[in-house]
Amino acid sequence: MSGSPHSPTAARGALAAASCYLLWGLVPLYWKQLAAINPVELIAHRHVWSLVFVLALVGQQGGFGEVRAALGDTRRVGINFVSAVLLTTNWLVYVWGVNTGHVIETSLGYFLVPLVNVAAGRFVLHEHLRRPQWLAIAFAAAGVGLQIARLGHPPWIALSLAGSWGAYSLMRKQSPLGSLTGLTVETLLLAPFALFFLLWRHHTGAGALGQVGGPTHLLLLSSGVITAVPLLLFAYGARRIRFSTLGLLQYLAPTVQFAIGVWVYHEAFSHDRAMSFALIWIGLALYTADNLWAHRRTAPA
Repeated sequence: MSGSPHSPTAARGALAAASCYLLWGLVPLYWKQLAAINPVELIAHRHVWSLVFVLALVGQQGGFGEVRAALGDTRRVGINFVSAVLLTTNWLVYVWGVNTGHVIETSLGYFLVPLVNVAAGRFVLHEHLRRPQWLAIAFAAAGVGLQIARLGHPPWIALSLAGSWGAYSLMRKQSPLGSLTGLTVETLLLAPFALFFLLWRHHTGAGALGQVGGPTHLLLLSSGVITAVPLLLFAYGARRIRFSTLGLLQYLAPTVQFAIGVWVYHEAFSHDRAMSFALIWIGLALYTADNLWAHRRTAPA
């Protein structure tokens, strides 16, 4: 349900989507405040408090019937369990990367996501690719290859983020559940493991709750809101604006992350790394231009 690009509905949708990506771009500032806490514990808190938040939303919207139906379907449970594991992996790598001083590389991971999705469409879903899409993938591969050749190692954080998010997108594509119901089911499936881990950490005296100051407690308890609000803004915006507009807005998050890594945390950004990013950005420019051209050609139909 996307309106005219100049309609009030589309304007609200664009504002919601832009707000979502801006929040995702700024989130390193949040996680950096919790850098002293074990990253696995942070993700466990994120699961538990996200569950509290999304259950409240589901209850407000009367959606428990849909959640129960999904949990009673073995195939849906299997798909959403795998997607939950992939999403958790993505979160864990991201938080670890941010809190160990690799904000620039995490931004690279999310710059790569659209091109990883295109490659997955070709090699997993057997979709036909246009020539500019092949070129875009080639430039991205060249950028990653340059980092391997010049820096002596692959950008593991970026590749893990792009790969886990791309695989998560494929699994969500196979799930018939809506965004809120899907997130609720995913969170429910892993919440028992997260809660057990937090109780174990607390029992051994290694957990953060009760051991940190008031502001840190507040930040931990806010992790559910930090997780769920951008996802709900995304769901609202995606239904009201054109896919091509959404595709352009998605670059806002890694761009903001990149700026934070360079100008706020002053991470190293060598000439070789800049060349690698440039190749990937050229690939993204080709991908975006091709998408816009294809959309313009098919819009009258």
